[in-house]
This record gives sequence, structure tokens and C-alpha cells, in this order.
Amino acid sequence: MQIQAFNVGMLSTNCYIANCPETKEAIIIDPGFDTSNEAEQIIRYVDANNLKVKFIVNTHGHSDHIHGDKILKRKYDVPICIHPYDAPCLEGLGEEISPANVLLEGKKLLKFGRMILRVMHTPGHSLGSISLVGDNLVFTGDTLFAGGIGRTDFQGGSERDMRFSLEKLMRLPDEFVVYPGHGGFSTIGEEKRVNPFLRWL
Repeated sequence: MQIQAFNVGMLSTNCYIANCPETKEAIIIDPGFDTSNEAEQIIRYVDANNLKVKFIVNTHGHSDHIHGDKILKRKYDVPICIHPYDAPCLEGLGEEISPANVLLEGKKLLKFGRMILRVMHTPGHSLGSISLVGDNLVFTGDTLFAGGIGRTDFQGGSERDMRFSLEKLMRLPDEFVVYPGHGGFSTIGEEKRVNPFLRWL
């Protein structure tokens, strides 16, 4: 799997393009950009690499992760995917993309080319937060960061749910690369060693 990260929006959200090198099918994860210039850099990357976008995927429904859905939906006419608990968050983006096209519940598989990502429901930051688990990597959205975790004081957040979600993520192999919703990359093993928020698990 090839992965390209873009830092977008006022809250410096990580937007990812993941693609299958053999078939060029791709997904765009968390397009939280605010400006058309940020959208253009993503579109230029897709075009320059001859990628075929298959899905737009939201790890949760907060505006800094979904704000660019509308532009990309208009450009590529592909399904928007989100957990059903956070699907209502898309309603403010316009009737043409609401409701969500694909509802991502736990254990559902996202397939693009020969690549497969398994949906893991990881609530705590929001009711519908998900992580996407591949062969040796995981996109964690705003559940797990390098050295931190997502806030639980927003509507739909829960410290109890966050604890259970982090416990699930910590059962992944230590070598798994963590691609979070904000900040730098890490590994599961590194987070077990240094993340102060995991000491209470």
C-alpha cells in the first residue's frame, strides 16, 4: 500500500491518500481542508499518479475531517464512507452528499485494488469514530496520536469508550505503523512505551 499524507485545514488535519500500486485504485481519508488550494494539491497528486479514487472515507464526523468531502464528491463522484453514528454530521455539507453512501460498521472491509482495510469501531472521541486496520498499519483518526489521545469532552465523547477503544488498538502488533488524524506518525509499540495516556489501561 502506498500512502501520501497532506496536512490540511486550520487544525492541521492529516488527510491521507492510500492506493494499491498494482491497480492504482485509491481511497482518500479525512479530507478536512478549508480552501480550494488545499483541494487542488490533493487533486494534482491523484492526477499525477493516475490514481482511480474509489472511496472518500471519514474516520469520524468532526468538521476538520469532513469539510472537504463535498469538493471531492463533486470531483470524483464516489461514495462517502462514515460510521452510522457520525453520519448525521454530513448533513450540513449539502444535500448532494447526504446521507452517507456507505456506512462503516465494525469489521466491515474496505477494498481498493488488492488492498484491504478492516473497520474497527473505536468510539471515545466521537460515537462513530473508527480506525482502519491494514496488514501492518492502522489509521487511527482522532482516537490515538503519537504521544496523545483524542479529546473526550466533545458531544458524543466518552472516557469509558476511549479506554475500551485504546485497549483494542493496543492489541495490534507492536510493529504496526500508526497514521493518526493529527501530528506525526508512530507505531503501536512506541505508543505502549511512551504515551502517558496509555498508562491507565
